[in-house]
Amino acid sequence: MKKSSNPIVVIGSGFGGLATAIRLQSRGYQVDLVEARDMLGGRAYVYRQDGFTFDGGPTVITAPFMIDEIFEQSGRKTSDYVNIVPVDPFYRIEFHDGRSFEYNNDEAETERRVAAFAPADLDGYKRMIRRAKAIFEKGFLELSDKPFLKFTDMLPIAADLVRLQSHKTVFQFVSQYVKDPLLRRVFSFHPLLVGGNPFQTTSIYALIHYLERQWGVHYVMGGTGALVSALGRLFEELGGQIHLNSPVSQITVENGRATGVETANGLRLPASAVVSNADVANTYRKMLPPEVRRKYTDRRLERMRYSMGLYVIYFGTRKQYPNIRHHTIILSPTYRELLDDIFNKKVLSDEFSIYLHRPSATDPRMAPDGCDCFYALVPVPNQLSGIDWATHDEPFRRRILEFLESHSLPGLTENLATVRTLTPLGFETDLNSFRGSGFSFEPIFTQSAWFRPHNQSEDIPNLYFAGAGTHPGAGVPGVLSSAKIAEKLICANHPN
Repeated sequence: MKKSSNPIVVIGSGFGGLATAIRLQSRGYQVDLVEARDMLGGRAYVYRQDGFTFDGGPTVITAPFMIDEIFEQSGRKTSDYVNIVPVDPFYRIEFHDGRSFEYNNDEAETERRVAAFAPADLDGYKRMIRRAKAIFEKGFLELSDKPFLKFTDMLPIAADLVRLQSHKTVFQFVSQYVKDPLLRRVFSFHPLLVGGNPFQTTSIYALIHYLERQWGVHYVMGGTGALVSALGRLFEELGGQIHLNSPVSQITVENGRATGVETANGLRLPASAVVSNADVANTYRKMLPPEVRRKYTDRRLERMRYSMGLYVIYFGTRKQYPNIRHHTIILSPTYRELLDDIFNKKVLSDEFSIYLHRPSATDPRMAPDGCDCFYALVPVPNQLSGIDWATHDEPFRRRILEFLESHSLPGLTENLATVRTLTPLGFETDLNSFRGSGFSFEPIFTQSAWFRPHNQSEDIPNLYFAGAGTHPGAGVPGVLSSAKIAEKLICANHPN
C-alpha cells in the first residue's frame, strides 16, 4: 500500500481507536496509533496474574455484526481471527428477597418467565417491547452512526424524539408498562452499562434491551482482550504503525488546526488529522492549550456531568462455582436510593449492587485447571465524592468479598487464589479518565446527540473523536459507531 499524503494519528487504542485506525488504514490512509500503556486496549486492557486472565473493562459484546464490518472492510473474516460465541442466558438478575430472573433472546421463553414472575405484567411487557423496538429502529439503526455537528441536524428528528417520549427517563418508560417493582429493575438497569442512572437517563437508552434481543449477548473466546489482539494484528497487517508506551503530551496546533502530536517520550508524529480515542475532557484539558479552546474551556468541562465511578475486583478461585452464570447482576434492597447516593449525593452507601462476571463459565482457559475467574464490578461515586480510595480500597474490597462469600460463593476466602482491584482513583490516573468516571459524560438528554461533544471538534476542525465521550456514547456498539462516524468525516474532509 502506497504511503498516504494525508497521515492520520489516532490517540488511544480502545475499541473506538482501533476501529477508527483500521477503517482509515483500509481506505488508504497511513495511520499511526499512539497508546500510552504497554499494551493495546484502553479500557479493554488485560491483566494476567497467577495463571488467571482478567478482561479489564468491557465484557458484554452485543451487535457482533459491527465487528464483522471492520474485518470485512479490510477483506478479512472475523472468524479467521477470533471466535465469538453467544451467551445464554444473557443475565441472571438476583434480588434481595432470594428470587431471580433470567432472560435471553428467545421471545417466547422470556414471555413465559415474565408471566411466571409477575403474571399481570405480561401484556405490559409485550407493549413495552413493541415500543422499545420503535426506539431501537430510530435511535440505533438510523441515528447511531450519523454525526450531529449542527443544531439543525436535530431538527429532522425532533418530531421523532417527541413521539418516542425521549424527555422521559428509562425508568419512567419501563414503568408505563411494567408494574412489578422488581421487573421494573430488570428492564431498566441497562443505562448502568453505559454510565447512566435509569432515573435520569433519557428513554432513548431503552433501545439497549431491544438491541440485546435483536442480536444477542456474546463473548469472545479468550476474553475481550483476544478481540483487541485480533484488531491490533489486522491493523498491522494493513500497514498501520503502533506506538506503545507513548502517552501524548500535546496535540500540536498551528493557525487553529492540528498538525500532529508529541509524546512524553519525545516522539513527534505529523498529521493532516488527529483522532482522539482518549478521554474527551482530558484531551481538551491536557493536550490542548487554553488559548485554542473557545468552547471546551476548563470551566465548561468542569461543569458538565460525568458518569458514576466503578470499583472493580478481579479475583480467581482455586475451586469452581458451576452454579454461577457467565453474567450475574445482584441488585441491592433499594434501587432509586442507592443510585441517588452514587450519582447525586456522591456518597459511599452502606448498600451496593454488583455485576459479577464469570468468563470461565464459557471459557475455562481464562483460569487454571479446576479454578474459576471472576470480575466483580460495583458502581460507586466518581472522584467528585472526595473518597480517599487509598484508604477505602482494602476495607471496601473486604466488604464485597465477604458479601459474595455469604451470598454466592461459599468458601471464597479459603479458596481465593489471586485478587487485584481498580478504583475510581485508578480510572483517573491509570486510565486518564476525568473525575475518575467509568464512562465519561453521563448520558442525560442534555448530553446526548448534538448536546454531546461532537465527533468533529468545534474548536479544532481537523480534530475528531471516537469513543465513549462523543456521540453516540459508551458501550461497544456506541464506540464502534463513533469510529464509523470519524471515518466518514475524515474521508469527506481529507480525501486521500
